[in-house]
Amino acid sequence: MSTWADVDLIKVDKSKRRMYLIDGNEVIREFRIALGKQPKGHKTTEGDQRTPEGLYFLDFILEDSKYYRSVHISYPNAQDLENARRFNLNPGGNIKIHGLKNGETKSASYIQSFDWTNGCIALTNQEMDEFIELVELGTPIEIYW
Repeated sequence: MSTWADVDLIKVDKSKRRMYLIDGNEVIREFRIALGKQPKGHKTTEGDQRTPEGLYFLDFILEDSKYYRSVHISYPNAQDLENARRFNLNPGGNIKIHGLKNGETKSASYIQSFDWTNGCIALTNQEMDEFIELVELGTPIEIYW
């Protein structure tokens, strides 16, 4: 039986390259993650290679992604859109939690040893299977440095 209903919050500590699945106040699973190539700081514009910071939620699964089992994060939110409008920027989007690029031949341990995404949060394919089993769409995700 799936235990996804037990996860009520996902926390991503960018500075530690860790994602935590939380039930109440208890961490029930911890993952080592890879981030965007410029991980420090909040995403402000398309192409800045940053992973957003703030409170978002998991909103849908991409069935036709270039990456293994992609789950979309609700970036940009209203505040991100307003900030982008104020500075006449395109905030970007298409931020996901996903596995390795489809067809990747290097080992997952190698791929996950450095930040390589364009702003997404990457797990190994095996960890993505576990993540999707444990977490329901709509779950909030808090991303911070």
